Amino acid sequence: MAHHWIATRPGGLDVFSFEAYDVPAPPRGEVTIAVRAAGMNPADAKHVASGSGDFPRAVGYEVAGVVSAVGPDTDIATGPVAVGDEVLAFRISGGWASEVTVPAQDVFAKPAALSFPEAANLLLAGTTAAEMLHVTGVAAGETILVHGASGAVGVSVLQQAARLGARVIGTASPARHDVVAGFGGVPVGYGDGLEQRVRDAAPDGIAAALDCVGTDEAIDTSLALVADRRRVVSIAAPGRAKQEGIIAIAGALPASKAFRASVRADLVDLAGAGGLVVPVARTFPLAHALEAAELLMAGHPGGKLALEP
Repeated sequence: MAHHWIATRPGGLDVFSFEAYDVPAPPRGEVTIAVRAAGMNPADAKHVASGSGDFPRAVGYEVAGVVSAVGPDTDIATGPVAVGDEVLAFRISGGWASEVTVPAQDVFAKPAALSFPEAANLLLAGTTAAEMLHVTGVAAGETILVHGASGAVGVSVLQQAARLGARVIGTASPARHDVVAGFGGVPVGYGDGLEQRVRDAAPDGIAAALDCVGTDEAIDTSLALVADRRRVVSIAAPGRAKQEGIIAIAGALPASKAFRASVRADLVDLAGAGGLVVPVARTFPLAHALEAAELLMAGHPGGKLALEP
C-alpha cells in the first residue's frame, strides 16, 4: 500500500492528511514512479491556502524516483523507458507520495550526476528562473537586479544568467551574501538605502529587474532603476504588477505553463552536465512533511528541502 499527502479542503497545514491509497496502474501514456525524493516548494502550500483547484487534492509538483510500471506502448519525454529506470518528473500532481502514476510526457531520465533530492527539486525553480530571464529579454553584457537572489529561484537565476553572459546584482540578507557571491552574483543587503546600494554596485545602470520576493521595497526599487516596465517581472506580487504595468508570471498562466514545459529537457541536460546546481539543505521522511513545510514557510531554509519515503 502506498501513502500520499492530500489537502482535504482549502486552508493551512491543518488540512493536510497523510493517507494510504491504491496507486492506479498506468494506462497508455503514463508511468508509475516509486518515489525516492519529493521536491518541496512554497507553491505546494500556497495553492492549497488559496483554494485553487479541486478538493480533496494530492500535494506536490515534482519528484525523482525509479519507474515501477509502464503503460502500454509508452515512452517518456526523453525516449524509451523501462521498469527500474531512474527518472524525475515535473509538472505533476501528487508528488508528496511513496508512489505515483503520472503522464509520461512529464517524466525525464534522471542524470546520474544528480542525487534524487537534487533531481526532485530541479525543475519548478529552474523553469521559473528561465521564464523570468526570457520575458525580460536578458542578454549578454547586461547587468540585472534579482530580488531574493539566495532563494531557490534566485540561485537558479544566478546560474542561468551567468550562462547568458549577464551580470547579476542580487539582494539577500547578510547571512546569505556568501550564497549570492558563490554563484557569481554581487550581493547587496535589503533595507533602507537599497536603491543607492544597487546604483553603487551598477554604475552603468540596471537593464532588467527580476523579483522573487514580492515586497513593496523590491517593486519600488525595480521601478526606480529600470525605465522600461516591460523589463521588470515579478513572481510574487501580482497585485503590484497589475497596478504598475509590469510583468507577472505564474505557473498556472497558459503562457507560463507552455514556456516552462518547453525548457524542461534543456534544464535536465544542463544539470546533468554540471551547469546547474541544486543546493539541498535538508531531507525529511515523507511522514514528516508538515515539519518540513513549516521550515519552508518560515523562509530561508538554507536551500531546497526534499521528502524521502
